[in-house]
Parts: sequence; structure tokens; C-alpha cells
Amino acid sequence: MRDDLLHNERLKLLMARLPALAGATKISALGGGLTNINYRIDTPAKSYVMRVSDTATSMLGIDREHERINTARAHQSGVGAAVVDALPDENVLLIDWIDAQTLHAHTIREQHKLLPRIAYALRQLHSGEAFHGEFYFPSIRKKYLETVLEKKYFLPDNYLSVEQLILELEKTLVKTAEPLVPCNNDLLAENFLDDGEKIWIIDYEYSGQNEASFDIGNLASESFFSNEELTILCDAYWQKHRPEKIARAIAWSMIARFGWVMWASIQEAVSHIDFDFRQWGLKKWNSVLPEITGSQYKEVLEQLKYKS
Repeated sequence: MRDDLLHNERLKLLMARLPALAGATKISALGGGLTNINYRIDTPAKSYVMRVSDTATSMLGIDREHERINTARAHQSGVGAAVVDALPDENVLLIDWIDAQTLHAHTIREQHKLLPRIAYALRQLHSGEAFHGEFYFPSIRKKYLETVLEKKYFLPDNYLSVEQLILELEKTLVKTAEPLVPCNNDLLAENFLDDGEKIWIIDYEYSGQNEASFDIGNLASESFFSNEELTILCDAYWQKHRPEKIARAIAWSMIARFGWVMWASIQEAVSHIDFDFRQWGLKKWNSVLPEITGSQYKEVLEQLKYKS
């Protein structure tokens, strides 16, 4: 039992306002959150996850009310945890604990059989009730960049000159835009849980209506999928081999990594969470730069122009 957490005054005050947590017997801090701290709280009746979000995340465009509503709608679609309670004034969300194994990027890359199951979970999510809000990453990443420039936060060398290539990619994607569906928009491998029978999807901070190929491409970018792995995922999701959809996911993967670099720069400056955001961002920058300036960019751009 973590007595230090059970007797933490701030946690005690928050828990006292959440009736489901009455008589809590154990609290464990869960790792992995980059914009929040998550706790598993056990009670005599059942277990829960309490998400306590960093107030500085307002600079990142996160809408906590949308997160609460969309988390509930993801549960209704069959892939998300149930919302139990919330403290909007404290940026606290209480959800059911899911007894399942957290996935990791290396696990997915080593076990390709997981990819069709992940694709199935995504199809469930994307076919559910519409989410509140829209998430259009080109606009969001531009706001991130404006903040970085205005505040003089860290900016990698050549970032602004490379942006012209990203703008061309985004302009091409607009011409063949997909219908908007409920998307998570932040599909780290760790946001997938496997209970042995089904794949669950958690963490709806950035959720909103978006096109399915962004969720697929962003997942590929977060887990550094090879083109072979992305092809398996796309084929399973679209239920046939569609090269133009693979190209679209690759395009979003490039745009996502490019944009999240600015997210990392903002987080480095404002977050209260102990994490090396600069190195996280540079890993994305160093992976995407050769792709944007290399032959794959040209190939993807051509496929989007003529085959979408």
C-alpha cells in the first residue's frame, strides 16, 4: 500500500469530492502521462483511474469538457473506459480501471498479429457517435508554432524552411479530404490496452472529429512503424489493399511528427511534469527530417495528387 499517497493532502481533498472513492484502500501512481498524472485507486467495491491534468495544458489546445464527453462516447462505442465522475474545476476525471495489458511500440512492432486487432478497435471508435469538437492538425500545429516563435521557445535548425514542404503536403490532402469521424488523435502505443480478447483505447485529451487516416498515420508516427507495418494496419483497417490510403497515412505521419516537435517545445517551457520534452521532440524531428527532404516525400506527394 502506498501510504504516502493515501495521506497526500491534495489527493485526499480531491478524493473526498468523488463519492465512488469512499473507503479507498490503495493508491498507485501510473506512469506515462505527459500532460497529466494518473492514479489507480482501489476501493472495496472496484478500482478506478483518476486523471489529474496539468493546468498548463491550456496552451496546447486541450478542452477538458470535450475530453470528458468524448471519453464517455468512446465507452459507448465499445472501446473506451466508462466515465464515473469528474471535477471540472480541478481538471480531474475519474474513469473505470480496465484490467488489461498496456501495449508498447516495440511490442506492436514485434507482434504484427496485433495490428489487425488494433485496426478493428479503430474501426469501432471511428464508427461511434460523433465527438464534440474538431481536431484539424494543420491549424493546431500552426498555433503551436506561433506560440513557440512569440515566446522564443526552442526551435530546431531549418524548421521554418522545411515547413514549406509540409504546407504543400497539407494543401494536397485538403483536395481529397476524408469524411470526419470520432478520432482519438493521440494514439501512442500506450493508449492501447489488450485484455486478451479485445483492444481498448484510452486517453481522449485531443479527441475530436477528424479523418481516419490521421489517427492511422499518427499511430504509425508515434510507434515509428515501418512501411510494411503501416501497410498491414491500413489493409486491415480499410479491409482491402489501398495504396492511396497508405500514402495518405504516411503524409499524416510526416505532418504529425513535424507538428508535435512544437508541442514538445511548449511543454519543455511550461509543463510541471518531470520529463525531457526536448529529447522527445528531437527524436521526432530527427526521424521526420530525412523523410520530408528525401525521395519518400516526393513519392507520397505524387500518389496523393493522382491516386487519392
